[in-house]
Amino acid sequence: MVDSVSGVQICHWQHEERDKGEVMRERRGFGVGLIDRARRTVRGSADDIGWLQRASGMPPVEDGTERFTEILDNIRHGLHKLPNSMVYLLVPGLFSNHGPLYFVNTKMRFSKMGLACHIAKIHSEASVEKNAREIKEYIEEIYWGSRKRVLLLGHSKGGVDAAAALSLYWPDLKDKVAGLALAQSPYGGSPIPSDILREGQLGDYVNVRKLMEILICQVIKGDLQALEDLTYEKRREFLMKHQLPRELPVVSFHTEAGISSTALATLSHVAHAELPAVSPLSASDQPTKLAVVIPLGAVMAACAQLLQIRYGEKSDGLVTCRDAEVPGSVVVRPKRKLDHAWMVYSSLNDDPSEADASQVCEALMTLVVEVGQQRRHELAMKDE
Repeated sequence: MVDSVSGVQICHWQHEERDKGEVMRERRGFGVGLIDRARRTVRGSADDIGWLQRASGMPPVEDGTERFTEILDNIRHGLHKLPNSMVYLLVPGLFSNHGPLYFVNTKMRFSKMGLACHIAKIHSEASVEKNAREIKEYIEEIYWGSRKRVLLLGHSKGGVDAAAALSLYWPDLKDKVAGLALAQSPYGGSPIPSDILREGQLGDYVNVRKLMEILICQVIKGDLQALEDLTYEKRREFLMKHQLPRELPVVSFHTEAGISSTALATLSHVAHAELPAVSPLSASDQPTKLAVVIPLGAVMAACAQLLQIRYGEKSDGLVTCRDAEVPGSVVVRPKRKLDHAWMVYSSLNDDPSEADASQVCEALMTLVVEVGQQRRHELAMKDE
């Protein structure tokens, strides 16, 4: 009987020891996992920024800043060289559906010069491949309707979407496209979505990914894939399979946001609100237009400051300068401090002595035309 009781006690003790061992292993595993997450969170995108410049087999870039500056100066003095033998397609970036004035000033400027110009009506929060198909269809529709080749300018994710269309569907589009300009586009990826969506970070404990999914999918009615497609992982995966054709004239443009106290107080004009006429004696029943301004410039300046402090990288607030340089392109690196939103939304403290965004877009497209002419000349010389 005593032996039986002793056996039960020993068995119970063994179970307790085994349970303690499992608890200790779980705690050690949790501790190691926490340390790994902390390391990954602290390291962030440090190893990914500028990966395209280190990748083997990529064609070199050419600095076109000086020529761009000359073209821009000519435009400001009334010398315009964009031909009307082309149609100009502006491709907006992420969240553009929520900013009614996105690219509007540029389109109006082109129209006043007698140039056919369109803003691609894509769902900016859709995935890159979905928008690439829509842009392909846009190009074909414009070409068959006008019999003119299309010159594209994409801003931010719009540049990535446009480049994807030309990479994926080049055999169908090569006779219909004159060239591509990418303005402030995260061609190699961006640290912002990468740091937010990267798995295995401390943010997993508060489910940051789920919060972003709710914001983009339910509030904005978009697709989380749109943000994922701009991570370094997804851009590397895409570009290893689909590169831009070498014969396509490409210009890439990137800027550095100012981080001064003035920049941190910048307001951007993003829309108009119409107020009904309140006076019954008013001779005009036209509603009053009120400018809608939000501190976009201030947000960009703050983000640029954070990226500078964390990674030591210059950026426009969302895209680092190194990630915006497309391999094989003519790169424009202006010295003027411009944030990511400036290209498409006017700032309330814009300097009238400097070029505005629509003039910069015109200069970029003019440079693309010149690059195309130079490429054709070089090919003709080789054939001879």
